[in-house]
Amino acid sequence: MIELIQFPFSPFCIPQRRILEFAGVKFKITNVPPQERSLVWKLTGQQYYGVPIIRDGSKVIFDDTDDQQIIAKYLDATFELGLFPAHLEGVQSILWRHIENEIEGAAFRLNDIYYRENVAAAHQLQFVRFKERKFGRGCLDQWRRDQKSWLRKLESALQPYEQMLAHSGFLLGERPYFVDFDLFGMMENFLFSGHYALPKSLRHLRAWHQCMKTIEIVH
Repeated sequence: MIELIQFPFSPFCIPQRRILEFAGVKFKITNVPPQERSLVWKLTGQQYYGVPIIRDGSKVIFDDTDDQQIIAKYLDATFELGLFPAHLEGVQSILWRHIENEIEGAAFRLNDIYYRENVAAAHQLQFVRFKERKFGRGCLDQWRRDQKSWLRKLESALQPYEQMLAHSGFLLGERPYFVDFDLFGMMENFLFSGHYALPKSLRHLRAWHQCMKTIEIVH
């Protein structure tokens, strides 16, 4: 059985989890604290400390690149999901870079300001320390002060996807491809705290999001 090592609100773990659900296969989830990666370090032979990783029997799959989608492509090939068709390779590559930069950048900040609700008390110190080492002292308080600005940035960055979804059920046609799962992961990260809803102005995106929650491949 495939095992997904993750933490629940990671915008990069959620797409892999949803792909496994979409595939309709049994899989195991092992949650690790956001800043505790000793299990990941061990399983990857001290090669990698990020999440998610996949354990499939004796194989451990991890994505130590910024733009290859190694885990998603492994799941796609294993379960023959058709998420990476050759004719969409270029456009998907462009889209996931935007999704994992412009969308993710706003989404994770808006979720992270509620870290006290999402992260166990025992792990909050390391969470704050990690964020401040990466983004500067007081970053979480600054993001909280700038919350309305980040919400506007997110809504603006989502507008092209709203326009795409006005003409098809999914981003690139009438079935989901990898970029649908990628964007879904960012939206679920944004919504994780329960303090937000998708903007009412994004009517097509809201309908797409509801569909992405439940859709499964037809075997």
